[in-house]
Amino acid sequence: MKKKETNIAWVVAGLLLGIFVAAIDNTIVATAMATIVADLGGLDKFVWVTSAYMVAEMAGMPIFGKLSDMYGRKRFFIFGLIVFLTGSMLCGVAQNIVQLSLFRAIQGIGGGALVPIAFAIMFDLFPPEKRGKMGGFFGAVFGLSSIFGPLLGAYITDYFDWRWVFYINIPIGLLSFFFVTFFYRESPVHAKQKIDWWGVVTLVPAIICLMFALELGGNQYEWSSKVIIGLFSAFAVLFLLFLYVETKAKEPIISYHMFRKRLFAASNLVGFFSGATYIVATVYIPIFIQGVIGGSATNSGLVLLPMMLATTVSAQLGGFLANKMSYRNVMIIFTSIFIIGMFLLSTITVHTSRLMITLYMIITGLGVGASFSVLGMAAIHHFQHKDRGAASSTNSFLRSLGMTIGVTVFGIIQRNLFKHNLTDTFSGMSQAPQNLNFKDPRAILSPDTRSHIPEPVLDKITSALSSSIAHTFVWSLIPALLTLLFVMFMTNDQLSTNFRAQPVKINEGK
Repeated sequence: MKKKETNIAWVVAGLLLGIFVAAIDNTIVATAMATIVADLGGLDKFVWVTSAYMVAEMAGMPIFGKLSDMYGRKRFFIFGLIVFLTGSMLCGVAQNIVQLSLFRAIQGIGGGALVPIAFAIMFDLFPPEKRGKMGGFFGAVFGLSSIFGPLLGAYITDYFDWRWVFYINIPIGLLSFFFVTFFYRESPVHAKQKIDWWGVVTLVPAIICLMFALELGGNQYEWSSKVIIGLFSAFAVLFLLFLYVETKAKEPIISYHMFRKRLFAASNLVGFFSGATYIVATVYIPIFIQGVIGGSATNSGLVLLPMMLATTVSAQLGGFLANKMSYRNVMIIFTSIFIIGMFLLSTITVHTSRLMITLYMIITGLGVGASFSVLGMAAIHHFQHKDRGAASSTNSFLRSLGMTIGVTVFGIIQRNLFKHNLTDTFSGMSQAPQNLNFKDPRAILSPDTRSHIPEPVLDKITSALSSSIAHTFVWSLIPALLTLLFVMFMTNDQLSTNFRAQPVKINEGK
């Protein structure tokens, strides 16, 4: 018995490390992007570095989730780790931006397997009364990494070579590989079935078209350009074709019958809208600190630390409460706190102190953290072993999609507000900045750039930036309220009522 417990402890450690490297990757790279472009060049192509990873990751999530149901979770988690670490090593030796983008796609393919399969393995290993605690650990690591990434990325670029942004994944990933490979003894209870190839060949191109449209629109191409309209049109056609194909498939990648479960459907919608809202805080608070208050990338990341801790505590608490009350009631409590936090962030101005911003961030972190643990468990709640991978991957996919769309939509809103504020501020004034492009707020994040701007002009620019960010938080309250609305549609199930879905028996070692 002791041996089994030890094995499970090491398996959990391996899964948590796998989640950490996958979840942290995009945020840590985004922080280092300016340094990477300065070294490799390719300013006109840097968007592909992020796009390639996200496209590959999101395309892989539902596919690997379904494959893990069919052929076993361990082999696809290990496969994901190997591919992810190979991509990380290649990214570290990339000599130009095109190579880096291609290697990031390899990373993304592996990353798409890690988080959803890890959650499914957790449900397989533990009985209902322990899943809340473990879900809290998993959610805490996921929430922690999403905020810790920018801080670590800024620190590495400030004090080390940017290539360590990728190399740092290797020792962590190897530990995960070792623990899962040698301590997870998966029983062969999975059923081998026919792969839904038509689903694959319609879903993957659909995601590629959507992601590239969102990434390139407003950056390299106007939203009204033929390229962007063509990408959106192709997405619509391919996605409709995918939906049709899934109605005919014997083992669909995303099964309609899952959405007949109200808890599953509501949990996924909650994940989508909460992801779209939460990403606003993680993106624009650092910009506010750098652009309005003034400070380095590292210092702006430090302000997220209290939120990181609050998110971690909330994820643990949410998992604990899921054993005591329904998923619905847990999410009502924490989503309400989340909305309060986002509302408070919408009140920030140039005069708001760091202390108050920190307080608002703590409230926001407390509100959102529970979703990282509770929604994953709620999405899997009604499903047996053969469907848990697909259920978990669908939840991860929709949350990631929400975050991606949120970044794009609120980025458009913030840039337009900033541009409008600047136009109003400097209209008819001789001191208007003529030689600097301030349509993108990142133009004034650099201390060097700020030092060359006359103080009266800088004050007006920072005021315009502050107002645009605050009003962006106001707009973000719309998906936040939609999150609460869909929480109300969740059922009153709780972990302790899920006695039908017992853990899968594992071998206890050699």
